[in-house]
Amino acid sequence: MSEGASAKLQQKDFTPEVDELLPQATVLAQAGNLQEALDKLFTLEKQARNGSDLKSTTRLVKVIIELEYDARDYTQLNSSINTLSKKHGQLKGAIQGMVELAMSWLDEIKQRDGIEKWLELVETLRTVTEGKLFLETPRARVTLSLAHHHETLYRNPKPKTAPPRDSLITASDLLSDLQVETYSSMERVEKTKFILEQMRLLLEVARLKDAEGPNAGKGDKGALSGGGETEWVKLRVQSRKVNEQFLKEAANEGIKLQFYDMMVQYGLRHKAYLDVAKYYHKVWETPSIKEDVQGKGKTALEHIVYYVALSPHDNEQSDMMHRLFVDPALEKLEVQFNLIKSFITDELMRWPGIVDVFGPFLRKTDVFTNDKHWEDLHTRVIEHNVRVIAKYYTRITLTRLTALLDLTPQQAEETLCRLVVAGTVWARIDRPAGIVNFRNKRSAEDVMNDWSSDMQKLLGLVEKTWMGVNAAQAAQARTKA
Repeated sequence: MSEGASAKLQQKDFTPEVDELLPQATVLAQAGNLQEALDKLFTLEKQARNGSDLKSTTRLVKVIIELEYDARDYTQLNSSINTLSKKHGQLKGAIQGMVELAMSWLDEIKQRDGIEKWLELVETLRTVTEGKLFLETPRARVTLSLAHHHETLYRNPKPKTAPPRDSLITASDLLSDLQVETYSSMERVEKTKFILEQMRLLLEVARLKDAEGPNAGKGDKGALSGGGETEWVKLRVQSRKVNEQFLKEAANEGIKLQFYDMMVQYGLRHKAYLDVAKYYHKVWETPSIKEDVQGKGKTALEHIVYYVALSPHDNEQSDMMHRLFVDPALEKLEVQFNLIKSFITDELMRWPGIVDVFGPFLRKTDVFTNDKHWEDLHTRVIEHNVRVIAKYYTRITLTRLTALLDLTPQQAEETLCRLVVAGTVWARIDRPAGIVNFRNKRSAEDVMNDWSSDMQKLLGLVEKTWMGVNAAQAAQARTKA
């Protein structure tokens, strides 16, 4: 079909001919003469198409496929849809109307005539809509239905179908091939929901491959030596296509919660605890969640605290923790409030004491029932203690350091080395002497610069004081005079 086909000026109005032929064709089809009716309709359709009569052409193509649908002649129906869409000079509006009408029958065909007939029509519609910008939205909707069909086969496998694993990967691939974020004809809400469906299926495939292990499924469809890492990367890419400002609108609350739920799972997979805390904070900011102070709001706030505490220390983490500490809502959660207070206070957190005070409660939560998270909390406590020691000590013996950290000498040294490499603290270990130095040796130039700065401050204060004394003396002299 030429791009300018729909822009041609109408040369003749075939409405009278169409009005006369349609009842005749319907009577012929009902009498069993479907082919004769179709021949007459195709003849007039060609004349209307060549005359650029969009309204008449659309009516004719719709009646053609309606008669075939009513006769349950799906072979002829699929053939006609293909043929009519490829006719020379076919009008875009006529194709669009025909496709939309055929799509409206999909659910009924699946229930009444079975999945095979449904699949045939779906594939026909996907073939017809391929590569046509004005049909990108109908194609996306049909593809979504096909992807859901393959997902159903994954959850409820049937004989003579592909392995469940392949069905799920097929469903994900079908949706991922569509770049709906570029579709100008699709509404923003529908577009966002479509992207979320792409993310959800990618998440399912990623979990499936992760569960199989790094080398499982070799030779199968989509098998990768790295498990589901490719799908996790695609999931992250898809998430960047969602406008988070759009999610803040009250009408999109359900979409927002679904999006951040998947992002939390992505963050946990990559142990990005600070990102997980941010995602829970976005959830907590949702009005309906925040108002539920004893239910979902409380749960979201608790998770923010847990994952901020699990995050490695840096400026962003420290800022979020301090802002969270001064939030009035946190004061209502005693255990979580005291946990954050312990981290922002420059005092040692002895791990045995933390276990005694917080362990009985935290170990019952869904976050810290995971032993890896409990170990990470222990690591964060140790790192906090090292920062506190570096603040108060210039030099300390390794023996004393290991005692304060409640670690073995090797564990203490490994932790200290990791923090030094990360740039969190500055330290040097003198192994023969068994001493850790937390203060960097300053050069003579640095000392002189500091001395010069201090002298300038001192002279400035002296000058300010001298001027104040002079002013007071002048005021006193005027009083006496």
